Amino acid sequence: MRPVAVDSNGADGGPDLVAEGARLAGTPVELFGGEEITGDEDPALAVRGKPDASVVRAAKAVGAGEAAALVSAGATGALLAASLFHVKRIRGVHRPAIAVLLPLPGRPVLLLDAGANVDVRPDHLVQFAYMGAAFMEAVYGVARPRVGLLSIGEESKKGTDDVVAAHEQLAGGPLKFAGNVEGTDVTAGTVDVVVTDGFTGNVALKLMEGTAKTVGTAVREAIRSGFASSLGGLLVRGRLARLREQLDPNTTGGAILLGVRRPVVVAHGKSNAEGIANAVRLARRAADEDMVERTAAALAEGGALRSAPAASFAASHD
Repeated sequence: MRPVAVDSNGADGGPDLVAEGARLAGTPVELFGGEEITGDEDPALAVRGKPDASVVRAAKAVGAGEAAALVSAGATGALLAASLFHVKRIRGVHRPAIAVLLPLPGRPVLLLDAGANVDVRPDHLVQFAYMGAAFMEAVYGVARPRVGLLSIGEESKKGTDDVVAAHEQLAGGPLKFAGNVEGTDVTAGTVDVVVTDGFTGNVALKLMEGTAKTVGTAVREAIRSGFASSLGGLLVRGRLARLREQLDPNTTGGAILLGVRRPVVVAHGKSNAEGIANAVRLARRAADEDMVERTAAALAEGGALRSAPAASFAASHD
């Protein structure tokens, strides 16, 4: 079994925390050390100019077929650039997208793009839809995932020209397309996959994270505000703990970069050891479930590949 390549740098807790998380994952890993590329540097220039940086070395190992997948808690831009240069895109994919499994109680919801592409065209959004659906089916076992296009109204003509054009294309394809969804639908679980551009997706994600933190703090303060509240808090402590675990980003492990030739997981910089372990487990699961192959096949079936057939996603690395 080929190992999961893990970038030792990037996590706030340092390389020792990453190493501990890799150990906890319970699957073969290979840790890559070296120079760190920070978020202050130009990603493309840094990746080209620092061939011995830890994330570059890890990406090269994955691109060469020496590792099955890549995990990094470092700068997202550097990971994206290293993946594009060395792991490379599935042939026919315009742009990879960052997909985040929202830590919601109950049925999981995938949001993409969450920051890789600020400006997109309709065909980019269409590819995101197919990639997200394939991921949910392959990795999380969601049969026929429901896909929604994030917009300002449910009507097919609502939204920007690009959103309207993407809606038209998706409505005529084989996906289980639920049409447009609004912001309130994202956390309501009305669809399994929410598709948007990277600017909107990143803002929505950060807003949800901030809201969850604010509400959690308010609930804790309310429980501690008096004797009766404290007594009630004791009665619901177990349920609150389970809910907090579900909402914790460490539980999902991280985002995944869809559209490249091997699974690439973007772990959170604030991950604890268990968060790193879950990121490695997510990468392993994506590799074991043939996520890339199934993604390429879904894109081809829907006629969404730019120019190449499904079999051309570079299986020769295996």
